[in-house]
Amino acid sequence: MKDYICQLFAENVKLPLAEIFEHDLTLSEIVARSEQLQNSIDLMEVFAKISNTIKKQYGTDIRLPAFSLDTKISTVLEVLLQEVDKVQTSP
Repeated sequence: MKDYICQLFAENVKLPLAEIFEHDLTLSEIVARSEQLQNSIDLMEVFAKISNTIKKQYGTDIRLPAFSLDTKISTVLEVLLQEVDKVQTSP
């Protein structure tokens, strides 16, 4: 699931996977480097697309808390994976 989410994110922000995750960019760095994203609202839309895709593919409805733009992508990914796990293991 982690690789799938990383791939979806990279595709949606139009940046190489390695550039985003190997350098553990902050959300503001991702917005600055991506030609696809103009601001934090565009970034929120990417996370919404990922959430919707996961819901369609796996039937898992996840929600993410708000993150400040200085949050590292590894932190966001960790929270996202915890949400997926929490939803999948709940009765």
